[in-house]
Amino acid sequence: MNFGRGPSVVLNVGGTRYSFSREVLKDFPLRRVSRLHGCLSEQDVLEVCDDYDRERNEYFFDRHSEAFGFIMLYVRHGHLRFVPHMCELSFYNEMIYWGLEGSHLDYCCQRRLDDRMSETCTYYAAEEPNGGPEGKGRRPPAAEGRKWLERMRRTFEEPTSSVAAQVLATVSILFVIVSMVVLCASTLPEWRAPENRSVEEQSRYTAESVREPSGIIEAICIGWFTAECIVRFIVSKNKCEFVRRPLNIIDLLAITPYYISVLMTVFTGENSQLQRAGVTLRVLRMMRIFWVIKLARHFIGLQTLGLTLKRCYREMVMLLVFICVAMAIFSALSQLLENGLDLGTKNKDYASIPAACWWVIISMTTVGYGDMCPITVPGRILGGICVVSGIVLLALPITFIYHSFVQCYHELKFRSARYSRSLSAEFLN
Repeated sequence: MNFGRGPSVVLNVGGTRYSFSREVLKDFPLRRVSRLHGCLSEQDVLEVCDDYDRERNEYFFDRHSEAFGFIMLYVRHGHLRFVPHMCELSFYNEMIYWGLEGSHLDYCCQRRLDDRMSETCTYYAAEEPNGGPEGKGRRPPAAEGRKWLERMRRTFEEPTSSVAAQVLATVSILFVIVSMVVLCASTLPEWRAPENRSVEEQSRYTAESVREPSGIIEAICIGWFTAECIVRFIVSKNKCEFVRRPLNIIDLLAITPYYISVLMTVFTGENSQLQRAGVTLRVLRMMRIFWVIKLARHFIGLQTLGLTLKRCYREMVMLLVFICVAMAIFSALSQLLENGLDLGTKNKDYASIPAACWWVIISMTTVGYGDMCPITVPGRILGGICVVSGIVLLALPITFIYHSFVQCYHELKFRSARYSRSLSAEFLN
């Protein structure tokens, strides 16, 4: 902390005092409290808190003391729950003030908050880290640099945060659509007929292919995606966390095959055995289909699906375990009834248990392609039991996944609404 004296600081929240060391405030989990560490003047301090006592180095916050006590329990133990006999929306307002979000709540409390917000159609706008309009005083260069980086990060990460973010998101969506159209069109026979080239030749990045319209469009799209990824990496807060995010990994999987293919062409030559085989390059080039997943940055529906799968991985694993156990049982029984017993008729489709697993999967999921089916009476009875069991087993975890999907959708919708309100304020100002 660059303001105040003494080895420790005191936070006075609604009459309850908390003492902390200066080093603790630097990485404090509550964003509003951690901002005190970078204050350089009394004016900066008053933008964060309501009052300040220089002699006792005490910071005053006119907030709900009991709610802050529960928030401090989250800081110490990692569990955040609602204050008993306190309105959920009021407590959520306190959370936003201190820099927390609905995702920090325990699962049961998140559901209560979602239900309450859905009933009242209430949206809260998160406060800006640099204060509201009243905090437009002169700031230090470091604070201005952090503000600029934060604005750039929100422009690239939140499509509804500003006009520039919406324009950038629209351009990115157009590039994704164009690249997908070119990828699909390049597999048409009419696309390759004029050049009279084989699939292997189409997979190669030669000097002639780069000069073609499809090669030029592909190079422009790759250049845009590469520049976008580099800028987002530069303005990110945590570089390690940026690399670990699923969407960023997908971006790398979609971009790197193009450069790998070009380098392989440059270093191996156009007439090498690897180029004639073409399998590796065709696989790398077809990985461009991952660009479609980039649309998840701009559409709440795809974001909701990804967040639901992330939070419901236990239920998904449980569902897979159910299917695997049932598949092992029904495939063994079907192979025995259709082919293993000498009942006068042997079904060659059920010659082995692995072959019967395919029939079990399409039966439990009620797809029923009809490419293989039981012909004996015991086998058909077993098939009916398999179909009914599949319906029951698939329906058991659906309730948990559905509730998680609704919760994730409301959470993302509320966050998008907060940014939309900030965008409206930008137009009004």
